[in-house]
Amino acid sequence: MLTSKKMRTIIKILLMMALPGAMLSSCKKYLDIVPDNVATLQSSFANANETEAYLFGCYNAMQNLADIRRNAGFTTSGEIIFPFPLQDQTILGGQGGDDGFQILRGTQNSANPILNYWDGYNMGVDLWQAIRRCNTLIDNIDLPKDLPLYNKVRWIAEAKFLKAYYHYWLLRMYGPIPIMDKSNPVNATTEQVRVKQQSVDSCFSYVVGLLDQAAKDLPPTIQNAALEQGRITSTIALAVKSEVLATQASPLFNGNPDYIAMKRKDGTSLFPATYDAGKWQKALDAAKTAIDAANTANATLYDLKLTGSITHLGDSIRQLLTLQGAVVDSWNQEQIWTLNPQFGWQYMASPRVTADAAANVFAVYSNFSVPIAESELFYTDNGVPINEDKNWDYAGRYTLQNGDQQHFYYIRYNYPTAKGNFHREPRYYADVSFDGANWYGSGNTDDRNMNYVNAVNGFASPPDQLRYNATGYWAKKLVPYQSTAGNSSVWQGYSWPFVRLPALWLLYAECLNEVNGPTAEAYSWIDKVRARAGLQGVVDSWNNYSRNPGKPATKEGLRSIIHQERRIELAFEGQAGWDLRRWKELQNVLTNPVQGWNVFNRTVNGYYQVVNVFQPIFGLRNYFYPIQDYDILTNPNLTQTLYW
Repeated sequence: MLTSKKMRTIIKILLMMALPGAMLSSCKKYLDIVPDNVATLQSSFANANETEAYLFGCYNAMQNLADIRRNAGFTTSGEIIFPFPLQDQTILGGQGGDDGFQILRGTQNSANPILNYWDGYNMGVDLWQAIRRCNTLIDNIDLPKDLPLYNKVRWIAEAKFLKAYYHYWLLRMYGPIPIMDKSNPVNATTEQVRVKQQSVDSCFSYVVGLLDQAAKDLPPTIQNAALEQGRITSTIALAVKSEVLATQASPLFNGNPDYIAMKRKDGTSLFPATYDAGKWQKALDAAKTAIDAANTANATLYDLKLTGSITHLGDSIRQLLTLQGAVVDSWNQEQIWTLNPQFGWQYMASPRVTADAAANVFAVYSNFSVPIAESELFYTDNGVPINEDKNWDYAGRYTLQNGDQQHFYYIRYNYPTAKGNFHREPRYYADVSFDGANWYGSGNTDDRNMNYVNAVNGFASPPDQLRYNATGYWAKKLVPYQSTAGNSSVWQGYSWPFVRLPALWLLYAECLNEVNGPTAEAYSWIDKVRARAGLQGVVDSWNNYSRNPGKPATKEGLRSIIHQERRIELAFEGQAGWDLRRWKELQNVLTNPVQGWNVFNRTVNGYYQVVNVFQPIFGLRNYFYPIQDYDILTNPNLTQTLYW
């Protein structure tokens, strides 16, 4: 337990570090102005307790990244959209609210960028300031005389990891960025603070170098979860390193012809001109090392842990709860890296399935809307895409069919719903809810007579222009079965996972395919993920059920399979948006209109009409974010992101 004195110290440090950003927001200057905490260095590092509190301050920005509103991998992935216009467009709160979701409607700009991590203005998190704090800790770690060497070594490693990850976050968003390895001195000249962007390969090398330094001095696991839960381990560092190197090897950064023209003011090229296959080999080696480290740390697939009163639970729903629980049952053995803050938007992801939820206007908003295209990403129950399955009625997927005995645990018996909801893989029923879908939980834990979604004329019907789902599909994965919405809503809290074990397995399979093409080893790692979802292996599924049985046998075909497998397995976890960017596939995903059902029609035939919700606006320039015009003006050494 933290002592009251230490807790007061942490609060003091966090407040002290938060104030300068607010005071400087109206007079933003360069990335690294005179450090704002010079006057407090002596007190901040007076002893081990104060220094540890300062370290916790370095973590502060990381915890803020758990807020999905601030995560482009979540808000601009096309997996979930947010309705517009609403009667009150501020219901997602301050510091951006739903702005990140609305980027897909063409609202991004360079005058006042949305998700502006370059200077943190109006974001509530300033990554450059966070990097500066890490540098300050490393520079002053020798000041406290009572700090044991083992803590000093570990705390430096934690600061290096955090500094690396903050650079990586910015690198994914902006491409070439400055490398801030040292804080500028108090008497820095104007030219010293006018930093320059470095090439993306230099940035990646810097991040990987820091992660290597950090990993060797971090513990492989957290031994005292009560005191240290959420702190960085070497297993986390190695997992992140594998993702960083895979990102560098991917088409967005590896010989991308669309960004070759981006150069620094002095003519220095900021993107590599040619593709380097060797980058995939480095990513492959790093992914294998990360998997080995995870195994040593006893990472395994999640085992369902039931809490609360269970009336009746059969194998079908148990499987769905296991798939979902891997995400919403925090700190389980599958979650390699989990951030402390809890997910706070369950009422946006949940449908109304009870009279209480419908009667209480503040209980459920349901605004997180899953497009039809995202729902159709999930496989059939034969483990192949719905447009490839030779036994599945793809052309008739929008016609109506009544719930039957075969789908008793997934779809309300005798309830009319879209035919496309039948004969789907278990992850579909675990992750997505729809009109007619059964809903285990929300006060009813009897799988013989579950709550269900009636989106046509029941509890889930849109009661007004504020509390509604725009497509008719909900992100069920984000709502634990223990949560209850109604007059006395009780939301089962869970912390946000950043890396799960299956993500590492699929990343390794991706690297194997890019280096060696289709191999038995690559198939085996994909099949480990599919087996948990109750599916046959890749080769057998395509041979037996696909119209394109040879697809897994080619490098391009297996690449497509792996990409889809990652998007399914990691759906709604804030990962798909980053993956689609690095693959340069997000533009393809957002080419067509976002579609949903005609949700305001109260008849079955009227509801089941596909409508265009909006046409996304996404072009080449949207792969990277613009630097605010003001920052370009105040620092003439910066180059604006290409196409902005």
